[in-house]
Formats: sequence, C-alpha cells, structure tokens
Amino acid sequence: MTSSVTTLPLSDSPKIWNWRGFPITYQNCGSTGAAVVLVHGFGASWGHWRKNLPVLGQEFRCYAIDLIGFGASAKPTPGEEINYTFETWGQLVADFCREVVGSPAFLVGNSIGCVVIMQAGVEHPELVKGIAAINCSLRLLHDRKRQNLPWYRNMGATFLQKLLANRRVGNFFFKQIAKPDVVKKILLQAYKRPEAVSDELINILMKPAKDAGAVDVFCAFTRYSQGALPEDLLPLLTCPTILLWGTQDPWEDIVLGRELAKIPTVNQFIPLEGLGHCPQDEAPEIVNPILREWMNSLP
Repeated sequence: MTSSVTTLPLSDSPKIWNWRGFPITYQNCGSTGAAVVLVHGFGASWGHWRKNLPVLGQEFRCYAIDLIGFGASAKPTPGEEINYTFETWGQLVADFCREVVGSPAFLVGNSIGCVVIMQAGVEHPELVKGIAAINCSLRLLHDRKRQNLPWYRNMGATFLQKLLANRRVGNFFFKQIAKPDVVKKILLQAYKRPEAVSDELINILMKPAKDAGAVDVFCAFTRYSQGALPEDLLPLLTCPTILLWGTQDPWEDIVLGRELAKIPTVNQFIPLEGLGHCPQDEAPEIVNPILREWMNSLP
C-alpha cells in the first residue's frame, strides 16, 4: 500500500542549477555510492520520484531533475529562446551529470523521460553507466508512425496539431485540461491502483501548469512529431539497458514494448503485472528493489 512507502516530503527545498542561463530545479538524496539520475515524463517533475529518491538514496547518490519546460524549471519561449526537443533535453541531462553529479551515472526514465535518457546515452556514452526505461514513450504520433495509422486518425492528429499552433486555441485547450478534476480522471486511466492517485500527486502536476510559459511548452510539445524514436536510439546504446513495463499501461502497449525488447542492446525486459503507465509512483515497493538489484549487479 502507498501509505507504507518512504516518501521524500515535497516541502524539502529543491536545488537550483543554472544551465545556459536558465534555472533548472532538481532534488537529491544520498551522498555515497554510484550516481543515479531520475528523469520524469511529460507534464511531471522531480516530485514524481518522491517515493524513489529516499529509498535509492540509501545506497546511491540519487538525483531527480525537472527538465527545462517542466516542473519548477524555467519555461523559455519555444522556438525563440530554446527548442523543446529530445536533443535539447538529452544535452541537459548530460550536462547535469557533468556539472552537478560530477561523474557518470545510471539514468532512469519514465515515459518521454526514457527517450531523453536514451538520447543522452547515445550522444554522451562516457557519462552513462546504464539505462533503465520505465514504460517508454513509443511516440505513436511521430511523423514516421502516423503513416501507419488509419487515414482518419492521421488526419485528426494533424488537424489537432495545426489547431494548437494557434495561440488562442492552444491556451483555451490547455485551460480545459489543466483542472484538478480533469487531471484526476486522466491519472485514473493511467494508474491501475486508484489509491495512488492522491491529492498530492494531482498538486504535483497542477502547480507547474500555472507558471508563465507552461501553455506554450504544452502546445510546442504536442506539435513535436520529429526527432528520434526509441527504436532508433536503443540499437546505438553501448551501456547496460533494461526495460520495465506496466502490463496495464493504456497509453504504451506492452505488446509494442516487447518488440523493443527484441533489440539486441536491451539486456532485460521486466513486465510489471497489473501496473499502469507510471509504476515507479504507483508501486515503488516493486520498482525500487528492481532498480537497486540491477544497479548493484553492474560494475
């Protein structure tokens, strides 16, 4: 049950790191052992790892970062001050390892955070000791994948992306989604343990939505359908790599996840029975031991 899980209080003051002139927020636990960097998914933040940080921090130097555009990190104007791409976020994570962590690190990601850490692993292999991807985003609306969709779904996705390019429309759409009751309904679809969808979790996702620039980041990412796919990046990795997958994920089908596991560079595929899209938050008592055992098994 979630009530018995060790949780890092959100009231603990996070740290700030300056990256290319932008403040980046992060939190850390532990002062000894190998380094671990945790990377959240779309719309989340370091708080999504609050149940993992203190446990992993018992053996490792554990960090959780807010990607630029998310959480309490800066949200500069898309296309003018920064491009919100996996190349950008991958570079951010690599620089974080170099400048803040001060050593190579194990990278653990959830959802789009998995693609981010794979990008970092491909571009900066010297900084990555291993990669653990939890319910990796399959990027099903990527330009290359949309060609395989039924014509009406392809057209619908294209129309929605063009619609959100209009700032007024995007702002209206965002306001309809960024409501506590709507966020709760979405989470109850993604999580299979309803007790894990707490008021604290909803607040973690809602608070950054009020920041200036949050709407622009949301619209920019919903229109982003280029860049690398996980099946592009995985074959290029040179570090130990494992995939963890909630079997009941309604967004990222485990059947497609098993196809990724066939790529030779993937060392292990671990199905997480009865869990949804964010197992690290939904069932940390299952995920934390898996991560600890995996990292301790490597040099």
